[in-house]
Amino acid sequence: MSLGEIWAILRRRWYFMVPFTVLSLLGGAYLYATVPVSYQSQSSVALLDSSAVARLAPTFGNPISNAGGSLIVTADVLIRALESDDAARELHSRGVTDPYTAGFAPASDSPLLLLGVTGTDRAKVLEETDTLTAFAGEQLNVLQAASKVPPAYTVQTASVVLPQTPVAKSKSRYQDIAAVVILGVVSAFLLSILMEGVAVVRRRRQGGRRAVARPRKALAVHGARAGWLNRRVDATAILTVYLVLAFFIPSNLALPALGGVGTPANVFALLGLLWYLATWLGGRILPAPGTRPVRIAMCGLGVAVLVAYVADAMRDSSHEEVLGADRGLIGFLVWVALVVLTSAGVQDRGRLDVLMRRVVVLGSVVAAIGFYDFFAATNVADSLHVPGLQTSVAQVSVMDRGAFTRPRATTAQPLEFAGMLAILLPFAIQQALDPVRRHLHVLRRWGPVALMAGALPLTVSRTSIIGLLLVALVMVPRWKPARRWAAIGVMTASVAVFKVLIPGLIGTITGLFASFLSNSDSSTQARTVKYSAIVPYLKEHPLFGRGFGTFTPDLYFFTDNQYMLALAEMGVLGIVALLVLFVTGIHHGGAVRRLARTESDRELGQAFFASSVVALVISATFDSLSFPMFAGMFFLMLGAGGSYLGFARREAAAAAVPAARDDLEAQLPELLETR
Repeated sequence: MSLGEIWAILRRRWYFMVPFTVLSLLGGAYLYATVPVSYQSQSSVALLDSSAVARLAPTFGNPISNAGGSLIVTADVLIRALESDDAARELHSRGVTDPYTAGFAPASDSPLLLLGVTGTDRAKVLEETDTLTAFAGEQLNVLQAASKVPPAYTVQTASVVLPQTPVAKSKSRYQDIAAVVILGVVSAFLLSILMEGVAVVRRRRQGGRRAVARPRKALAVHGARAGWLNRRVDATAILTVYLVLAFFIPSNLALPALGGVGTPANVFALLGLLWYLATWLGGRILPAPGTRPVRIAMCGLGVAVLVAYVADAMRDSSHEEVLGADRGLIGFLVWVALVVLTSAGVQDRGRLDVLMRRVVVLGSVVAAIGFYDFFAATNVADSLHVPGLQTSVAQVSVMDRGAFTRPRATTAQPLEFAGMLAILLPFAIQQALDPVRRHLHVLRRWGPVALMAGALPLTVSRTSIIGLLLVALVMVPRWKPARRWAAIGVMTASVAVFKVLIPGLIGTITGLFASFLSNSDSSTQARTVKYSAIVPYLKEHPLFGRGFGTFTPDLYFFTDNQYMLALAEMGVLGIVALLVLFVTGIHHGGAVRRLARTESDRELGQAFFASSVVALVISATFDSLSFPMFAGMFFLMLGAGGSYLGFARREAAAAAVPAARDDLEAQLPELLETR
């Protein structure tokens, strides 16, 4: 369905669009006039070890130098005490009547607490923050006194950042206004399209072909005036625009009212979902046959997300957690849009091949940007500023490891950069080996492979190397011996080239794995501490979690593990649904490979298999689906795998019909003779 046809439908159904839009605008204006501006003040408190422990070497009596990871559990206990009902009643009696928060400071591996109060009275908020900061120290002393801790071994609090001057927090206010306006306009849009679809079905049942033809003729006339509005739009074109926005606008830049999920690419994906619903409800398109399993798997994840949302609403969650749950729903709708557009919206195999080629080409351009970042010791994304967008990730800056700058190109973090390239690399290899592309220049075929595979070690991370090894272990053994040995030779030579061109890089990477195996790596130890710190949250809500999108670093801490994060936010139900998604992607690859009738399609099935295995494994090394570019590429590949499986099934069924007919014709003379 073209944009001109959609516009014509909306004009015909103006009696839905106009009232709903006006009501939503009036509702937004009412909220703007009645909802007061809130202010927030924060302070930071650190826990210092006891004087008796600090006298031990190597701290030499300095409590600050011994404020290490051993006090994180103590800090967690203090946070829980401050969030208890008894503490809330005591603070209320002291005048703290506005909502307050207590949690770990973001991006901190030490026992550093962040305390905050939010209210509508600026002066009162500052006073309440002072009271909360003092109460935190008193509460820690009470806890230790109840446990009869000797004075020499008591842990103390120290104010690192005093209560700050309250600042206006208008983000939540604008979010509520935007939600009301968007809900009204989208409801009017869907209702208009639905009524148009009902009218089309009714006319078809009545056999009124002329009645159906008249609106189409009117649309053609209107399209002649509208020009480009009358051009046909398909899912591949929409997804191409999404890819351009996702790859070339840094994923940390988002609309202020939507938070991290409000990237331009995500917003466009939601518009694409509306386009598909309009085309489907208008009777212009049907979901591609044989592609239902992937959407059923998404329904399973949707159930887990909705149940977790209800669980968050039923508990005493903070306002920030409620907003996080709302953002989680928006993010899930973006994932649904990508899966639906790729699996149900792409109706032609050739257009799907075009989409996959564009994914690889654009991904290789991002990899090339990563090369520039590495050798120039900078980040291109830091210099890109889009009017109306702001960063949604705290402390996005150049990251180093050893003597090397870790590139992130246009992603939010080097791990996201590595993970995104790792799940796209199998498709670059498959396209390079495709016989259909054999006539192209070797640089056009193997350039994307060299860029993606070469950029992965530059991130100086275990995630990138694990992704590379998994791609090799899944794809290489399926090749013929000649190609297999050639691939092993190329990989060996690549290690030598990196060792010569970038001295110290291979040694730094091997040192990462050596320190990991010996449990002497600081980042590994920090993650292990977080795993133990998250266990109490898992015990509170084991089945349905605390709410999808609520376990944010601002309120809690980074988990650096997608499975641990899913357990905390969606419970056991969520982790099962997530594993089903990964297994569905693996099934797509295996099924396409089994049904393939050509060697190229077998390679394609193996590429989907490898990509899904990589996503399954590396999600244990970082919270993968929290990053918009990685999540977008994963769900786009998941939907593309379902679409290719649908094409493979239809081709196999079409091939089986002539074969059965030939068998019947061969048996027909024998049947006549027996008669």
